[in-house]
Amino acid sequence: LQLVESGGGLVHPGGSLRLSCAPSAASTTTLRFFAIGWFRQAPGKEREGVASISMSDGTIHYTDSVKGRFIISRDNAKNIGYLQMNNLKPEDTAVYYCAAAEYFAPDADTWDVEDEYDYWGQGTQVTVSS
Repeated sequence: LQLVESGGGLVHPGGSLRLSCAPSAASTTTLRFFAIGWFRQAPGKEREGVASISMSDGTIHYTDSVKGRFIISRDNAKNIGYLQMNNLKPEDTAVYYCAAAEYFAPDADTWDVEDEYDYWGQGTQVTVSS
C-alpha cells in the first residue's frame, strides 16, 4: 500500500498550506488505519514528528514548534489525513511525509516514533520563503 501526499509548495512567511494524505489510486485496500502521522525532514536534519491523529477517537499530538499554528484532521470514511499549516515560518521548510499505522494508534509517548507506523508516503516539499 502506498500513501500519497499532496498540497506542498512555495509560500511566503505567514502564509498557509493544506497537506493531504491518502492511499494511492492504485492501492486497492479495505483496511482502515488506526492513526495518521505527519513527519518532516529539513535539509541537514533528522526527520521529526510534526503531528498525529487517532482515526478512532481523534486523539491528537503536536510537536511544540507547531502548536497553535498547525491543525491535523482526518476523514475516516475516505481514510484521508490532513495537515492545515498556518502562519508558516522559514523554519517550517522541509519535506513533509505522511505515515499510517495499521494495527494500533501510537500513544502520547510514541506518536513521533517512526517505527510505530506501517506505511509511508514519498514526501511533499514545503518551502517558506520571501
